[in-house]
Amino acid sequence: MFRTQQSRSGNDLRFSLLILPGLRRAGMVVRLLMCSVLLLALTALSGKFGEAQAAGSTAGKHRAASSGAKGRHRSVRKKAALPAKARTPARGRRHGRAAAVVAGATAATAAAAVAASPAAPAKAITTNTKPELLPRCGFTEASRRHIFSRGVYVLDEETNTPLFERNADTVAPIASVTKLMTAIVWLDQKSLPMANRLEVTEDDLDNLKFTHSRLNVGASLSRADMLHIALMSSENRAAAAMSRDYPGGRPAFIAAMNARAQALGMPHTHFENATGLSPENVSTPRELAELVKAANRYQLIRNDSLDKQKIINIGRGQLQYINSNRLIRYGQVNATVQKTGFINESGHNMVLRLLVHDRRPVIVTMLGSGTADGSRLDGVRIAKWLNCSLN
Repeated sequence: MFRTQQSRSGNDLRFSLLILPGLRRAGMVVRLLMCSVLLLALTALSGKFGEAQAAGSTAGKHRAASSGAKGRHRSVRKKAALPAKARTPARGRRHGRAAAVVAGATAATAAAAVAASPAAPAKAITTNTKPELLPRCGFTEASRRHIFSRGVYVLDEETNTPLFERNADTVAPIASVTKLMTAIVWLDQKSLPMANRLEVTEDDLDNLKFTHSRLNVGASLSRADMLHIALMSSENRAAAAMSRDYPGGRPAFIAAMNARAQALGMPHTHFENATGLSPENVSTPRELAELVKAANRYQLIRNDSLDKQKIINIGRGQLQYINSNRLIRYGQVNATVQKTGFINESGHNMVLRLLVHDRRPVIVTMLGSGTADGSRLDGVRIAKWLNCSLN
């Protein structure tokens, strides 16, 4: 029994010494084979993924090229005059970048040459300045289309030369620009002491447009203050009271206004009242230049139309008025006479006598802007153009 157990132990020992190492080596070999198979599988998958990615990239490039071609075709259809875009030679990135830099420099040089070349002046503008100054000063054909007023007339008073016209002979309502003629006729009547007080009555109320006024019935002002706020703030009841106070009454005053217009060479100008609220008060941009010339001869009209604000005594207190023209109120232009006007039938109107470079008189009349801002911007644009273009 002891020998049997001893032989078994010997067999176990031989098994451990001979067989087990072989099995271990076989297991390692199997594991190595499995790792090799796994690596091969991963390599195959990565290769397929790379091919798919490359194919996708190639397809994307083809789509981009196709899209670019379609875009270029559309661009050519829209703008047939534009040259075709040159392709960059396929000589590497450096060559492509160099070609792009050269092309950009060439385009910039061409653009600079075009910008430097003077554009031809518009036929509607006649001026004794060099024609090439006009586009350089921003008054190009494109910028003129952005003038909002339907009727415009710009007159160099020094040379009596029209500088710009748009519908200059079209008859249109002038609204409160009327008050320049109201002031002229009022001041021509020497028998009216300016210090005497004038009371607002119900006859001075607006029964045509029913506009609001801060001058209540019974308010008492000096004639000088009536004139002041009629010109500076376009106060309608003040202008109505002035025409009523005229010798012979309101009909005589209106007749004097129309007679003075004819004497000034304004055959298409007509007045129905002293306020401008009637759409029958009409003129043309060209003829209004004559009215501005006449108004500029009166010191009171110059002073009152340009005053920025005024506090007046109405007998039962005080009222503060401001200038209705924001160009004057904010000091945006240098003018000697101005007047604004608005009714629905006329749109926004403005007349100015500017001093270009503080010395050269130019008259600007503008009728029919759709907004007050549009009329103001027209005045700013034209004033800037004049300051740049005229000596």
